[in-house]
Amino acid sequence: MAILRVKDIRKLNDKELDKKLNELKLELAKEKANTSIGANVVSPGKIKEIRRIIARILSIKKEKEVKESKNG
Repeated sequence: MAILRVKDIRKLNDKELDKKLNELKLELAKEKANTSIGANVVSPGKIKEIRRIIARILSIKKEKEVKESKNG
């Protein structure tokens, strides 16, 4: 999983954002499951970073919705 920056997220269309969001949520669930069963974590900051990327995507989606509703 590559780190998605805001400028990269803004370039994606709605379908791509939804697809990426679903992939990240699935990956987050897998990582949380691994930590809950006590498996060794490859990267300790991975869960935090995934959560941040999900938040970025949701924020940008909301911005687009508000922008579209104001414009018409």
